[in-house]
Amino acid sequence: MKLSTRSGERIAKILIWTAAVFVLAVLLFIIIYILARGIPVISWSFLTEMPRSMGREGGIASAVVGTLLVTTVAILIAAPFGIGTAFYLAEYTKEGVITRIIRFCAESLAGIPSIVYGLFGFIFFVIYLNLGWSVLSGGLTLAFMILPTIIRTSEEAILAVPKIYREVSFSLSATKTQTIFKVVLPSALRGIANGIILGLGRCIAETAAVMLTAGSALRMAFSLFDSTRTMAVHFYILAVEGISMENAYGTAALLIILIFLINVVFNALVNRFVR
Repeated sequence: MKLSTRSGERIAKILIWTAAVFVLAVLLFIIIYILARGIPVISWSFLTEMPRSMGREGGIASAVVGTLLVTTVAILIAAPFGIGTAFYLAEYTKEGVITRIIRFCAESLAGIPSIVYGLFGFIFFVIYLNLGWSVLSGGLTLAFMILPTIIRTSEEAILAVPKIYREVSFSLSATKTQTIFKVVLPSALRGIANGIILGLGRCIAETAAVMLTAGSALRMAFSLFDSTRTMAVHFYILAVEGISMENAYGTAALLIILIFLINVVFNALVNRFVR
């Protein structure tokens, strides 16, 4: 029996809404479950005290600082190179062998498991360059890991800017550089920012790559060459080894809150800049 066009559209709409509601329900269940168990653990002492007894007691001050340090290093390295590569592909080259190779490599690197990046970082940064387990080794490894994401999202945002914007800019005697910084970049900023936010989220939540490169020391990191433990690694160790599920849920809840706040603040700043 052949369905009418209207019936087919109705069925498709029902399936799409069902899938969307199911995914949203699962996501909300996970978030609410973790927050319900973790928020009661979060307190001022939990945020400011150093962990004791392998994390069974005390707070997670060193893990918070380690997370911020490693993530900052990764973004400061990956963002300029990623955005610059995206502008090179979108504005300074024509479609050809070189651009296809770069895009293929970026797409291939985006699909590599994080443990492979961790092994690469351990062999190259920790051992070969003799940086040891440190904030710098972890940040460099994460920068390589999020670089493909920033390149692809930034390039798509730049290509989405209408060509008429460039043509009008050139007609007013603007140079290529002026057009990029005054016209294209502001128009594509929202999409570029989304790519950076995705990279930030992945850096904050990463475990395997950081454990193999930044280490898992509970002491406070005071320089880029000190070993550190991020919140994701701290949560993983507490949960897997059964050290303290209470502190593990608290750390997980703080991770969710931190990622949410970064998204809100970053989007607010971008929207204000765009306006």
